Amino acid sequence: MNRPIADPRLTTANISTNILAGLCQMADEHGVACAPWFAGLRVARSQIDDASLRVSYRQASGILHRALRDLPVADAGLRLGRRQSIGNFGLLGLAMMTARSFGDAVAIGLQYAPLSGSLIDLELDASDPRELGVIARPRADEPAILPFLCEELYASVLMLCRGLVGPAFRPLRLELTYPAPAYAHEYEALFGCEVRFDMPRNRELVDPAWMEHRLPTWNPVSARQALALCRAQMPGGERPGELVASVRSLLRVRLQDNPRLADIADELHVTERTLRRQLLAAGTGFKQLHDQVRHERARDLLRERDLPIAQVGASVGFRDAREFRRAFKRWTGTTPSQARDARPGATTATDG
Repeated sequence: MNRPIADPRLTTANISTNILAGLCQMADEHGVACAPWFAGLRVARSQIDDASLRVSYRQASGILHRALRDLPVADAGLRLGRRQSIGNFGLLGLAMMTARSFGDAVAIGLQYAPLSGSLIDLELDASDPRELGVIARPRADEPAILPFLCEELYASVLMLCRGLVGPAFRPLRLELTYPAPAYAHEYEALFGCEVRFDMPRNRELVDPAWMEHRLPTWNPVSARQALALCRAQMPGGERPGELVASVRSLLRVRLQDNPRLADIADELHVTERTLRRQLLAAGTGFKQLHDQVRHERARDLLRERDLPIAQVGASVGFRDAREFRRAFKRWTGTTPSQARDARPGATTATDG
């Protein structure tokens, strides 16, 4: 793998796990054990279906290399992309669907592409008025996974576009930088256009006339709401490193059980000592992360639901309500009851 591991673009945990979850589902369908794909990558198979988890490019590409080695299908990218629909794109799909026109939807898709979990960067090429190009630029030089990345990306985009404007949508041409695979005929059958391999860029060309197409699902109120949620979920500011993101994700899943360092180390297939040392190198510690996740979850439960205080404490791993109150005051300087009373429109709940 020809990439500098220290590059923060490759080691920052800011990629959702949509594609990895799809590959794991494909492995289950073919009877392939996918747990070994995660060995040594500071992430566990049990985490991949967690919508809140973010992984780094290094982690995702490492899993991809192993998945493509083990899966008994050569066209995994096309297969995975064909399964996509607007619903699979979550908030991004909703924001695109409620846009005024197809052109507006394309602009939204390009702006918020990181929400889709793609491992490849996109840009629009409007240099030729006769055709618009969607260019895909790989983040690292990895020929072994490039065909999969392009197949999954462009097949997913095709399904998304057809979901927006109907089955008549087809590109003008698809250009790809890698040699034609043995199953190249499947490309033309799927995309319904000319496909060229060994080209200078990975690019899908579209008739600009599609950009003016009005979407029947346009809803200005829903569009504003969906865009606001997309903006809130975009990677920004300081993102956690891959190990910290993985530990936080495992803690969220097992919070009620009050997991120990040993439990999390087992999930990540490392020793307690190794995990403690790696967290220290990342500038944090297990107790600090555990308290952060507990605090965040307790705050959310107090804000959103009128659960008894003792039940909130139990939900974040405290067997004793008094212990939870002391911990919450240590985290925030206020008691759980005071935090709840500070909510807009708060109602009094039982404190036991």
